[in-house]
Amino acid sequence: MRWLLLFALTLAACSKGPEADLPSVGEARSLAAEWALVNDLASQGKLTSTYVQTMRKSVRERLQTASRSLTQPESAYATEIATVLREPDDAPRERLRAHAEKLKRFEDGLESA
Repeated sequence: MRWLLLFALTLAACSKGPEADLPSVGEARSLAAEWALVNDLASQGKLTSTYVQTMRKSVRERLQTASRSLTQPESAYATEIATVLREPDDAPRERLRAHAEKLKRFEDGLESA
């Protein structure tokens, strides 16, 4: 009887699967796009350095939170979020947008699952 209960609990825990990570992946995608926009505007001299530093710090903190909340830490989308976090503060906007697009594909896949 204990084995049956343990199996049922394990099955229930796994039933959400990667779909449970959809909000975190969506948040990470949005943050990567926001970071790209900040870097784009900063490169045009349209933002103060204090604002840029504050935004980059905020984006990194929120990306770390999204990464820690994933139920599938070994997934491809978790790896992509970790890759975004390794980017330098002044990463080219094109590279950050490419990360955002990749995360969008993961997000779409999770939505359709």
